[in-house]
Amino acid sequence: MLSHFTTIYKPAEIEIIEKKSRFIGHAFPVESEQEALAILADVRKVHTKANHNCFAWQIGDDNRFTRQSDDGEPSGTAGMPILDFLRKGDIKNALVIVTRYFGGTLLGTGGLVRAYGRAAKEAAEAAVIIKKKAHTKISVKCPYNLQGKLQYEILNNGHVLHDTIFTDNVEFIVLTQSADADRLTKAMMNTSAGQAEIHILQQLYCAEVEGEFIQF
Repeated sequence: MLSHFTTIYKPAEIEIIEKKSRFIGHAFPVESEQEALAILADVRKVHTKANHNCFAWQIGDDNRFTRQSDDGEPSGTAGMPILDFLRKGDIKNALVIVTRYFGGTLLGTGGLVRAYGRAAKEAAEAAVIIKKKAHTKISVKCPYNLQGKLQYEILNNGHVLHDTIFTDNVEFIVLTQSADADRLTKAMMNTSAGQAEIHILQQLYCAEVEGEFIQF
């Protein structure tokens, strides 16, 4: 599990016009090449009359799976600019497709590279580029008389108090960056003088997305 990585949050679509040619940028978060191929097939079905559906993807923790296609455009003018954008930002688990409807005016090699690169960038930005960080979800149970002390320790040391459950004791469900999990555990045990009961519940990714803390 990576400590963090950059990806996109949600599907998005944008459109730009270059010398009467329509470039429609589509960006999607994907987890596998099979998923990327299925999405690409769907976009092609929607845009059957388009001159080109060029694309690139970068998938896997180590970017093991990459692919790009000019789909009939001059070699290196479409798929590669899209892939270059993903590589420069190290944007993982992402598929970008740029659909072109030819407007009658040739753009030249440089014009095509710029148009496809711009459409890829704007589509990815519309999809919201985020940084997922590895987090650990931890259960901390304690007697009611320790609730205030432990809650203060959690909230004032950069952890996220996801939930509080009241039964015969108090249970805090805490999200903390995985690198800080041991520090949190030690702090809970020290603050409670060994009375806290701590369990690791889950390893997951979280991200700040448009002002909201999201779990993945």
